[in-house]
Formats: sequence, C-alpha cells, structure tokens
Amino acid sequence: MRPVSIAVIPQGSLQRYWQAIHAGALKAQSDLAGQESSVQILWKAPVREDDREEQARIVEGFVRQGVQGIILAPFDSRALVKPVEAAAAAGVPTVVVDSALETSQIVSFIATDNRKGGVLAADRMGEVLAGTGRVLLLRYQEGSASTEERENIHLIVSGDYAGATRDSARKIGDALLAQHGSDLRGIFTPNESTTAGMLLALNSAHKAGKITLVGFDTSDVYVDSLRHKQLHGLVVQDPFRMGELGVKTMADHLAGKSVPKRVDTGATMVTPENMDQPVIQKLLKPPVAK
Repeated sequence: MRPVSIAVIPQGSLQRYWQAIHAGALKAQSDLAGQESSVQILWKAPVREDDREEQARIVEGFVRQGVQGIILAPFDSRALVKPVEAAAAAGVPTVVVDSALETSQIVSFIATDNRKGGVLAADRMGEVLAGTGRVLLLRYQEGSASTEERENIHLIVSGDYAGATRDSARKIGDALLAQHGSDLRGIFTPNESTTAGMLLALNSAHKAGKITLVGFDTSDVYVDSLRHKQLHGLVVQDPFRMGELGVKTMADHLAGKSVPKRVDTGATMVTPENMDQPVIQKLLKPPVAK
C-alpha cells in the first residue's frame, strides 16, 4: 500500500528543539514503514522563526499539494487558525504539537503542559533564592501560546518582548539588566532563544552566576552553563517524543482509529546537581535530524 503523505511544519529549523521534532517524526516514519499505516514525511519550516505569514503559506501550499495530514507547531495561537480550519474543510486534518491553537478543528494537541513547566521554574527559583528577592521575566513573543502559559510566576514582568532570535533577546536583556540589575536576584526566560540571549547579556555584564537564571528548553551552550552554575535550572521538554507521537497519532487517525484529544509529553527540571544522570542527558541532547 502506498504511504500516506504527512506534512510536518515546525516554527523553524535552526534550533535543536525543531531538529529533535524532525528526528522524532522520521523515527515514526521508520517504525511505520511496511505497515498498513505507513507514512511519508514532508518537512518544511519557515526561513525566519517569527514569520507567521510564511508558516500560513506553507500550510496552504501543502493542502494544495494534496497531503493527507498536517503536523503543525503553530508560531501564533491565532494567526494559524484560518489556514488550519480551511485545511479541515478541504478534508486535510491537523495534529498540533508544541504550542496551542485556538480552534477545535484539530485531531489532537500533543505538547508539554506549559503551565506545569512554569510551576517547575517558579519552584526552582524559590528554592535557589530561599523564597525572597526580585525576579524578572524576559518574555518571548506576543501570541506564542506555549511561552505565555509558562509566564505565570509572580515577578517583575518586562513590557518588552525578546523576539525570536538570541541576538534580539540579548539586546533586550542588556537593556533590562541596565534598568533592573542593581537589585535583581533572579531571571526567568521561557524558551531557548530568551535563555541563550539572557546568558549572553549576563556574561557581558559580568553578572553570570551572580543572578539566578532559570530557563526553558535545551541547547549545547547550556551544558557548560549549568555545570558552572551560570544557569541554575532548566525546564526541559521532549520534542523528539512530540514529533514521533504527532506522526503516529495522525497515522492512527487516518486509519480510522480513535486518538486522544490531548497528550502531555512531560517536562523535567534539570539542575547542576542532576544534569549528569543518564535520563537527564538524553533530554539535554535529544536525537536530531541530520
């Protein structure tokens, strides 16, 4: 039987996080090869991670191309609603991964419980600071459902958004440290680019390790930062599992099987104390697509 074609559309392709989702999707393709529910993965990412319009065009292009299903990590909880609902009307179902979309016209939502992830970050911050001190939140992007759900710590909230790149996050981080750094004891950053950008800003200001930093997601640079206690905690997701389950859930749906509407892929707090445990190392360095 000819494999069904499933488009996988992440928010970007440069970060390890999206590469791990790609690897998970390819693992699902390999696992299903030769079976009745075999699939062919078609991967395409926006060139720029904050490009809502391009991501919408990619969805629309795959629908015109005639794919049987879509796996989507929507950059924006609202901007992608119209193309996803149009796809559903054309008979092309969508499984959403990573970040929520404000529509009921999807097959399933497979992601971290981001509110729980935010609670893990708040608990770690409270532990390191012994419950006292001013803490700053460096926000990611307006409209990003996953990071907004993580931003539930009671603290100083920056009115500025860091943007989608490490460079833009560093520039905002430099400004915030200049404004608040004299009496700041902690900083929470809700995704990979904000965490990396703030690390750069802290190092530039010679405050790395002096201000408690708790971040989100994985990156190669974080291993050394954790080991040297410049990064005091990291909420780690399982993007590989998201990609794998996203594809397998769509394959089951297309085969007429019942699938869950919501799957929590879990979140883990990584610290300098537990980072060398084998299970933690697998989360810090997930397989990535080559």
